[in-house]
Amino acid sequence: MAEYEACILGLKMVIDMNIQELLVIGDSDLLIHQVREEWATKNSKILSYLHRVQELRKRFTKTEFQHVPRIQTEFADALATLSSMMQHPNKTFIDPIPVKIHDQPAYCAHIEEEADGKPWFHNIKEYLTKGEYP
Repeated sequence: MAEYEACILGLKMVIDMNIQELLVIGDSDLLIHQVREEWATKNSKILSYLHRVQELRKRFTKTEFQHVPRIQTEFADALATLSSMMQHPNKTFIDPIPVKIHDQPAYCAHIEEEADGKPWFHNIKEYLTKGEYP
């Protein structure tokens, strides 16, 4: 149900942005295959979510739902975790976070962490909330 709710929220967001053609990429086998009507939906709780997704799909001229394995969504999961930890004063808009793609794996640039007892994301969270790097 949480994955359907996230999908519905995303569809509503792009409808507000006046997007006409949409490619939805998700790691939920169940959701993607049910929306594409490849798998049946027997759970009555999920059925209402599925109907809502199908209603929202009609607002686009073209939609496509593609499945990707969860192993390929680790970066998105990390960003989602970070975003769930911060409160933004304006609930309808969050400033974009620039992300650079490096040519080499992250472990090549690994820097030893100081043992300050704070979680690995502490400095990132501080930057996002205060706008300055500690």
